[in-house]
Amino acid sequence: MVFSQSLKKNKDFQYVYRNGKSYANKYLIMYVIENQLGQNRIGISVSKKVGNSIVRHRLTRLIRESYRLKESMFCRGIDLVIISRENAKDKSFAEIQSALLHLAKLHHILV
Repeated sequence: MVFSQSLKKNKDFQYVYRNGKSYANKYLIMYVIENQLGQNRIGISVSKKVGNSIVRHRLTRLIRESYRLKESMFCRGIDLVIISRENAKDKSFAEIQSALLHLAKLHHILV
């Protein structure tokens, strides 16, 4: 991820949850807020309700790779938190990427 960093601290996640705008579809939930840093920060959350650690890590990798490949399409200077839903656990890379781009269009954060 050339243009982005990871959100790692709980306080950063909580700030985006409280103050950001959210949209959801069948597979993902996306919270977005501007960060005034000139670069994007992305956080990915997959609950234990979704499945065991193998399933959760697979989903995290799919979401991260979907974002990485389309990163140049996203506006700069935003914090993103992407939450996986239970329906996403059996989905393919193409379906996850499609869901991510759908939410980005709803948020108007695509260039």
